[in-house]
Amino acid sequence: MKIGEASRVSGVSARSLRHYEDEGLIVPGRFGNGFRDYCQSTIDRVLVIRSLLESGLPVRLIREVLPGLTDGTAAGTEAVCPEFLHEVRDYRDRLAARIAALSDQRAALDTYLREARRADP
Repeated sequence: MKIGEASRVSGVSARSLRHYEDEGLIVPGRFGNGFRDYCQSTIDRVLVIRSLLESGLPVRLIREVLPGLTDGTAAGTEAVCPEFLHEVRDYRDRLAARIAALSDQRAALDTYLREARRADP
């Protein structure tokens, strides 16, 4: 299928599909005229990429683990090297720290708003 249909089917913009290709995450086929040709397995791979990106993983880490997740030879973390898992844990921990900081900021704003309501006649 051409890029427009692949975009519609996957829910990923054509621009993102081109970006995934530029990053080496997908390799669509080509029609004789040079247009990209997306098969179902590439669309399935795009859906995995999208899910991983939405979880916050950077492209560099996705590129590292993606072959084992989409080639059908290994399931889940069995094929993932310990270094990768360490990086994912580190990323998760940094994310948790950011969430905690944002929660503290929200709590401070809530306090401010409560106090401002009390002061408002």
